[in-house]
Amino acid sequence: MSNAPRKTPRRGENLRLVEPAAATPAPGAFPVPPLPEPLSEEAFRAMDRSLGAISAQMTAGLSPAALWLAWADWAIHLAQSPGKRAELSAKAVRKTSRLAMHALRCAQDEDPGCCIEPLPGDRRFENEAWRKLPFSLWYQSFLLTQQWWHNATREVPGVTPHHENVVSFAAKQLLDVLSPSNSPLTNPEVIERAVATGGANFIEGYRQFVDDLWRQTTGEPPAGTENFRPGKEVAVTPGKVVYRNHLIELIQYAPTTQTVHAEPILIVPAWIMKYYILDLSPHNSLVRYLVEQGHTVFCISWRNVTAADRDLTLDDYRRLGVAAALDAIAAIVPDRKVHATGYCLGGTLLSIAAAAMAHSGDDRLASMTLLAAQTDFSEPGELGLFIDHSQVDYLEDAMWHRGFLDTHQMAGAFQLLRSQDLIWSRMLRQYLMGEPSTMNDLMAWNADATRMPYRMHSQYLRSLFLDNDLAAGRYMVDEFPVAIQNIRAPIFAVGTERDHVAPWRSVYKIHYLSHADVTFALTSGGHNAGIVSEIGRKGRHYRIAEKPHAEPCVDADGWAERAQLREGSWWPAWQEWLAAKSSPERVAPPAMGAPDKGLPLLDDAPGTYIHQR
Repeated sequence: MSNAPRKTPRRGENLRLVEPAAATPAPGAFPVPPLPEPLSEEAFRAMDRSLGAISAQMTAGLSPAALWLAWADWAIHLAQSPGKRAELSAKAVRKTSRLAMHALRCAQDEDPGCCIEPLPGDRRFENEAWRKLPFSLWYQSFLLTQQWWHNATREVPGVTPHHENVVSFAAKQLLDVLSPSNSPLTNPEVIERAVATGGANFIEGYRQFVDDLWRQTTGEPPAGTENFRPGKEVAVTPGKVVYRNHLIELIQYAPTTQTVHAEPILIVPAWIMKYYILDLSPHNSLVRYLVEQGHTVFCISWRNVTAADRDLTLDDYRRLGVAAALDAIAAIVPDRKVHATGYCLGGTLLSIAAAAMAHSGDDRLASMTLLAAQTDFSEPGELGLFIDHSQVDYLEDAMWHRGFLDTHQMAGAFQLLRSQDLIWSRMLRQYLMGEPSTMNDLMAWNADATRMPYRMHSQYLRSLFLDNDLAAGRYMVDEFPVAIQNIRAPIFAVGTERDHVAPWRSVYKIHYLSHADVTFALTSGGHNAGIVSEIGRKGRHYRIAEKPHAEPCVDADGWAERAQLREGSWWPAWQEWLAAKSSPERVAPPAMGAPDKGLPLLDDAPGTYIHQR
């Protein structure tokens, strides 16, 4: 036996986990069952996802945690700010005094005027009936209360800006519910209508309410949409589907001129809605206008995804969408560059695709046009109210359960952003005044919503909205980061003055990211109506200016002061820009499709994907 000293192993050295030997039960003893296998992390996460999905159905997709965090942030900081509370108390006293003086002037039969004017764009109290007692006191009191709550939810020291915006927005939504214009007992216009019709307005309003409720419950489209059917009354520009894959149909529109510009146009619409926003009725179709100006136009029509498409990624949309369409166009119109145009989310995708092409040396783009499309999401506007880490995780729970983002959740978010126009004014007109519902082509298109696949939408919200990877140069394509700075094709960008989805100052930030020549146009209207700006429509205007790549940038407000103001539609200015960026000679129109290259004519426009529900 050796007398050498035993070496004590260091901590963690030469140690092995030894499974205990199975104990042999004594005679007559009960056997000990083996321990169950531990659950995986995915199983525990699935429990959270399931609970979140159930909760999301009850809250219309709004995260209670996000709202609670915003309120708690505001309430705690207000509680520790005695100066702010004293200021609010003083404001309450002054506003009460102003209202009392207003009531006194009304009692003296004087022209009382207003102690507070509605905000610009608030048309709820324009009727002269609101100037009479007691309605004048009611609506003036409401406006003063609304102003006080705006002061109470703003400029509280220490509150996170995002939480401040959420609390202020929530307070405004709650106050709008209590507006005297929304009650038949406090709205003089409704009372006058009831007297004039003998109450028939309420009967008609109730009929419309029941009809709307039935349509919403059964999934039927709103009344009147049957008059705007794709391929019949809208989306009627002649053309052919020349390519189809799992995600897109590519439409080539038939020429109407003897010669055309040599470089074709590819339109990449957003897949958050159907593509025919750009091909509505013949009088306001951007596609038809371009064809009539001698352009060869191709347009992507996206597939309306189902739960089976839950794992489609944003890069799938780039590959099967933009890249596949460019390959098909190259076969039909060989040896020609392409004027690529992206609208809304389609413009963001086009920017990613163009940056990836620039990185790999692919120079097939003659120009890039971005219509109400963001490339920098650091200031996303009011839509950012619904996007933070808590809200995105909550949305992911709902999408994980179903495999897609439901159309009603997106529509609800957009309606809340413009609740005064899209919810309360509609309720007043139809349900209280008993006026017939109205429908036009743009409203019918807006009701024809689509779904968003789970993985793609999650990537979009996290990588672009929350992390702003594209603007920061961190967005990965084929394992390398892409940069908009690498795009050298000239850029035409369009923002709209009243855009709630892609605020024009956010769209303007393409100036800060691009090293190409940028022409920017700011047009009247909102996210949709500002783009659908047909020739000859009254009240339209736009500003436009070009910044060569070598010139220094100015901020958005400075640009607006210097840019040239023009009356009318921005379409002719863009068409002239496209023509200037095209080859000087015009050519014969290309053939429809390329059957000899595997691109036969499949269907008449607008194709089959547009009809998917």
